[in-house]
Amino acid sequence: MVYSRFLPFRYFKHAINVLRGKYDDPDDPGDINHFQALSGALAATIGMGNISGVAVAIAMGGPGAIFWMWVSAFFGMATKFFTCTLAVMFRGKDSAGELQGGPMYFIREGLGKNWKPLAIFFSFAGFFGATPIFQTNQMIQATKDIVLTPLGVAPDMPYLDLGLGIFIAFLVSLVIFGGITRIGNVAAKLVPAMVILYVGSVLLILAMNASNVLPSLSLIITDAFTAEAAMGGAVGALILTGARRAAFSNEAGIGTAPMMHGAAKTKEPIREGLVAMLGPAIDTLVICTMTGLVILVTDSWKSGDLNGISLTASAFGSALPGVGPYILAVCVLIFALTTIFGLAYYGKKCLSFIAGAQFAKYFDYWYVGLIVVGSVTSLPAAVAFIDTAYGLMAFPTMIGAILLAPKVMAAAKKYFSEIK
Repeated sequence: MVYSRFLPFRYFKHAINVLRGKYDDPDDPGDINHFQALSGALAATIGMGNISGVAVAIAMGGPGAIFWMWVSAFFGMATKFFTCTLAVMFRGKDSAGELQGGPMYFIREGLGKNWKPLAIFFSFAGFFGATPIFQTNQMIQATKDIVLTPLGVAPDMPYLDLGLGIFIAFLVSLVIFGGITRIGNVAAKLVPAMVILYVGSVLLILAMNASNVLPSLSLIITDAFTAEAAMGGAVGALILTGARRAAFSNEAGIGTAPMMHGAAKTKEPIREGLVAMLGPAIDTLVICTMTGLVILVTDSWKSGDLNGISLTASAFGSALPGVGPYILAVCVLIFALTTIFGLAYYGKKCLSFIAGAQFAKYFDYWYVGLIVVGSVTSLPAAVAFIDTAYGLMAFPTMIGAILLAPKVMAAAKKYFSEIK
């Protein structure tokens, strides 16, 4: 952020214009336009991390964890700008001769073939990190808490989780076997509707609890430096909790989003970096904050015995009795499914880099199988697995981004001088 001289904020308006398609050229290389690329990336980031991930953060670290999610997202905007600019600047070809982008390619093409082991390391971590286990786990939990239990269905009924997992796997397979174009088209249609429905519901809840909004914001800030509520003053641990949940939510610096933005139809790497930097702002600074405030203003977080989607559902239920949980259920379905669509694309690209594009088609079968695995996985196990995989992915992504940062700044200087 400092090295870029706060570029993400100085050119925020220009980034919006790029996103609106003002500079689109159908003849540019790539598969999807700027809006589809951002929608696809947001489809994989605006998801369960925003609904249940925030709840996990509050349950683990108290309200102050949200503040450190903000800090992580603030710097994450610069990280996204650099990594996604590099994803277009150093696109490479896979074994089938198709143009591809992502950390594995900008490491190999930008740093040279001697760095290929680092690119392979990222792809291995990404192969396991691009998993639907957490999303499936929370979708099923939401279905049981919000829909089935009120209908009298026992949540611990034998094979219920497995049956729901198989059904979700069927729905996902209808989209992911269609490739990046279908994923991009579906995401472009679902993401705006998803955000409007969720944001509208949250704003209504906050309006109904308006007197508690400012005290909750104050609590987030004060608890961030005292952490007395949940962690006995362990501020360092609280910072880690916030950073982990923000990384899971907006994926800045992890390396997944550059794979989606690397498929954008553009000859201008800087433009795609500008569009990508909007991701953490939308994802964490807006959506995650809204979720956190709903949990705080309704005092649901004080229960102490709820976590993940169950905590968020409790907040919606107390604020909007009767209808609230069902609104959340619809949002959960869309959030989780679109996230699963995006992650499938990421994992497939990682496998293609490691083994060759001819094996990419087999990833979909592995991925659908993981959905079933996620249906019978516990929440703590799912969170631990994701944190480990994302942590491993971040090392090669950030090493490559830091070493290639001067090339990004040189390109930015040239691009903005021509725009002016």
